[in-house]
Amino acid sequence: MKPSHKIGLLMVFVLVTSVAFRTIALGLVAVAIIAVLYVVARIPYRVALSQLWPPLLILVPLAAFQWWAKDFTYAATMFLTIFAAMMAAFLLTLTSTVDAIMESLEDSLRPLARFGVPVDTISLAMALTIRLIPLMFETVYEVLDARKARGAGFSPTAFGTPVLIRSIRRARAIGEALQARGVGD
Repeated sequence: MKPSHKIGLLMVFVLVTSVAFRTIALGLVAVAIIAVLYVVARIPYRVALSQLWPPLLILVPLAAFQWWAKDFTYAATMFLTIFAAMMAAFLLTLTSTVDAIMESLEDSLRPLARFGVPVDTISLAMALTIRLIPLMFETVYEVLDARKARGAGFSPTAFGTPVLIRSIRRARAIGEALQARGVGD
């Protein structure tokens, strides 16, 4: 299947699950649908697990907060639908190369160039976003490893500050490189 069709299906899936799936059972159905697609796509269990566990570090506390703030049903449904959407997005990136996704996106947006939409800039922004996600995870792992090596306990400040500083430095370096190449002029 072409990446543009996958992206379209991903957007429809996320919209439908976000708007219409309001029960735990429907949230489980959403997760099950994507799990079946992982099997159909022959994604190895270890590869899938390595992609899917890092978001749980954010989703589980978020769901716990929602449980505390509202109720269990709302929290569980929210957790399941967001997790299903993330599973679907990861499946897209596991079954399509970044180049194919970007080419497909650019081809899909090309007709909008007639109306002044900066298609090349949008494609570049999307490509940078997709390519920087693994770098962000790498930064997080480096900070966690450094914390572990120092024997430090978990502190949101001690974790978040280095991640934020490294991310800002990387963004500045990329911005300077793009500016030096005349992108956006």
